[in-house]
Amino acid sequence: MSETLFIDVWSDVVCPFCYLGTRQLAKALENFEHRDDVVVRHRAFELDPGATADPGVALPELLAKKYSMPVEKARSLNERLEHEAADLGMNWKLANARPGNTFDAHRLIALAASQNKSAEMNERLFRAYFSEGLLLSDHGVLESLAGDIGILDTSSLWVSPLFVDEVRHDENQAGELGISGVPSLLIDGKFMVVGAQGSDQLLSVLQRAWARRTAA
Repeated sequence: MSETLFIDVWSDVVCPFCYLGTRQLAKALENFEHRDDVVVRHRAFELDPGATADPGVALPELLAKKYSMPVEKARSLNERLEHEAADLGMNWKLANARPGNTFDAHRLIALAASQNKSAEMNERLFRAYFSEGLLLSDHGVLESLAGDIGILDTSSLWVSPLFVDEVRHDENQAGELGISGVPSLLIDGKFMVVGAQGSDQLLSVLQRAWARRTAA
């Protein structure tokens, strides 16, 4: 058996729980004694595949409409999430977030993965959306963010079908596994964790996964 323990993470870059979960996983790995044997693979999942490139609607209004709640309640929920993010060292500004289609952002992550920089690209996209109010469907924005971390050949994505199949494969695999919400983490191909469960819970699952493989 390979010593490498793979963690497949299905997420979307406009999903607050995915960003929280990513930080929680990072914290769990800091305390996992076998962390040098872990490889995290970022998998694509679109929360709203039918979203337009730029709906032109602020996030609180979009949430209010989607979940049939007052706008003020949506704002209150966002403020609660901002507090949770602050506890993990992040400064979110959800009032400035600009929802939009994320398919091309996932293609960019796949391109980054081919250059061994998927984690950096994923984090940069999260920060752009949650803290900087940038529109992640805008190709100019995506190219600029890719440039921030040294990703090459980004412009080729917009004039070709590069990494379309890879994104669709991730989404199809999510469907086959019954994944309907994110973040969803498949640890060592056997343990599924859904939602931002906290770093302690993730560490516990990592330890169980490692113990199971060594006992086999």
